Amino acid sequence: MPTDGSGTGIAGTPVGDPGKPGPGVKGKRPVLIVLHQERSSPGRVGQLLAEKGYPLDIRRPVLGQTLPATLADHAGAVVFGGPMSANDPDDFVKAEIGWLDVPLKEKKPLLGICLGAQMLVRHLGGKVEANADGSTEIGWYPLRPTEKGRQLMHWPKMVYHFHSEGFELPRGADLLAEGDVYRNQAFRYNGHAWALQFHAELTRAMMHRWVVHGAHRFILPNAQQGREHLEGRMLFDAPLRAWLDEFLDLVFEGRKPKSAPSARATLTA
Repeated sequence: MPTDGSGTGIAGTPVGDPGKPGPGVKGKRPVLIVLHQERSSPGRVGQLLAEKGYPLDIRRPVLGQTLPATLADHAGAVVFGGPMSANDPDDFVKAEIGWLDVPLKEKKPLLGICLGAQMLVRHLGGKVEANADGSTEIGWYPLRPTEKGRQLMHWPKMVYHFHSEGFELPRGADLLAEGDVYRNQAFRYNGHAWALQFHAELTRAMMHRWVVHGAHRFILPNAQQGREHLEGRMLFDAPLRAWLDEFLDLVFEGRKPKSAPSARATLTA
């Protein structure tokens, strides 16, 4: 979806703050980070991965940077949001959707966030589209885990969104969480590929920037006003951050979270 000069996109991730990843722990391979704007940042996802010892290999295909032909030298990949739509005809969008075959075939951990999730859906043959009434999710909205989601871990009750398109559940995928406006909020595919419609990666500075540069979007159907974004962060961000920390362990290390109902130490796909 088009963006304005501020670099804020409704379909995915507006401009963030540069991350400051630390050195990797010996033996841990880097995580490929795919961003979609010049000044975009992996935010809290990047910070947490760096804290866990993963170096970050940041690529921006929209700027002509290539994606690796194999992830043999990577621990996995995270594909973030962006101002474009997964339905756009741009060559780099089509190429990136096609590239997702690499982590899928190699069974590498893959996480798609917002646009990244929608690209994964398109790759798997599913549809990405807006609601017929034009309703958006811009702000904080309730999240409900499915039974399969509850078996994996405890989920936050409220999550943050900034999008106007949703995705259908691809064939063979397990739905993990649902919402009221766009039903499909999180899924797992083939045991190692994960998709989130919502954003857990925002730092405080990133959210303030989104609210400033995205204010013109708040008139859209179902969008919340800026003060609701910031008030919601004070109420809901701490459990969202705690969830993300455990979720990244689940995705990249197969470690079942402490909040999971089972006492088993590892996740079996």
